[in-house]
Amino acid sequence: MVITLKRMIARATYFEQLREFIDKPQIKILTGIRRSGKSTALLLLKEELLARSIDGHLIIHINLESFVFSDLRTATQLYRYVEEKVQKGKRAYLLLDEIQEVDGWEKAINSMLVDFDVDIYLTGSNSHLLSSELATYLAGRFVEMPVYTLSFAEYLQFRTAYFPGDSTDRKSAFMAYLRVGGFPVLHTANYSIETAYKVVYDIYSSVILRDTVQRYKIRDVELLERIVKYAIDNIGNTFSGKNVADYFKSQQRKIDLNTVYNYLTALEGAFILYRASRYDIKGKEILKTQEKFYLSDVGLLYATMGYRDRMISGILENIVFLELKRRGYAVFVGKFLDKEIDFIAEKKGQKIYVQVAYKLESEQTVEREFSSLLAIQDQFPKYVVTLDDFWKEAVEGVQHVHLSDFLLQSF
Repeated sequence: MVITLKRMIARATYFEQLREFIDKPQIKILTGIRRSGKSTALLLLKEELLARSIDGHLIIHINLESFVFSDLRTATQLYRYVEEKVQKGKRAYLLLDEIQEVDGWEKAINSMLVDFDVDIYLTGSNSHLLSSELATYLAGRFVEMPVYTLSFAEYLQFRTAYFPGDSTDRKSAFMAYLRVGGFPVLHTANYSIETAYKVVYDIYSSVILRDTVQRYKIRDVELLERIVKYAIDNIGNTFSGKNVADYFKSQQRKIDLNTVYNYLTALEGAFILYRASRYDIKGKEILKTQEKFYLSDVGLLYATMGYRDRMISGILENIVFLELKRRGYAVFVGKFLDKEIDFIAEKKGQKIYVQVAYKLESEQTVEREFSSLLAIQDQFPKYVVTLDDFWKEAVEGVQHVHLSDFLLQSF
């Protein structure tokens, strides 16, 4: 479903979640990388509240990145501002965008819950909003709603809404999505590839500066960027902090292992990277070594390093990883005896297994991709996902699916 309000598209996944929680006691927290659509979700929520005949004076909408609210930087300042806006005996709706800009915001929000009749919605561009500190103040009283860049299905919806005369077939549309990524702003106008990459690079630079360097007080920005590029260059490959430190050592640059881990944590905190731990299927345990890291959007790869055909397998894995995350799965890299499985995804006691490859160009490739899944003796769905067009037959129950179809089907 696509709802267009004032040239804004309500992405059903998030809009419906927010609507379900209107007037529920939990604090609603939207988290995700900058420009992924969190602010638009709040604007659409405001439209929904107005459509329900809620007095506009009772909707307190504060964008904490706007200069208008630049004096609201402490918990006390924020609390006093809201205190002046709420009306006794009437419920207020508090929409706070980029809440991490306020020092000690948890204390202010906790006090508002106690002192006022408010329904609270927050957005943040830092995953550590949901840290132990937050849990201390707001334990059991918040619900997180992760916001990701556009899925392929959402990309097609944007194309329909903004370019109604577009007659591009699905697989050609997928290749366009593959080459640009899913930041929503890119799909509201016709950008050239070069301009799209510049837009994404500007987003990346802002995230690096504001959500990584400043927030984590990182002094060696050049080293941070080199670690980002190492992670990008190894999308789809397992590695550890020690691998990174050893690589820099081979480049005649000594780096402390703790620094590597701290920088990777900061990049995760800013939603540039997501971590996928390895899971031993036979031993039923999460392994502590050789994880994989994926980007929050493949456009970040192109914007920082250009499009690279040799990285296509890792790029496809990244797209599948994000799709699984969007659908609410916990996603792991699988190990079964001596075999590797690209993804094990779990949700509510159910699992799916996914192998991702560019194309099945030889018998050896077919054997490698299918044998890992055939070795697992359970009844959960198993997929080999590729860009092959010429055959799609299942092999002993393991389904072979074109990636564009996989991203649109139910699972």
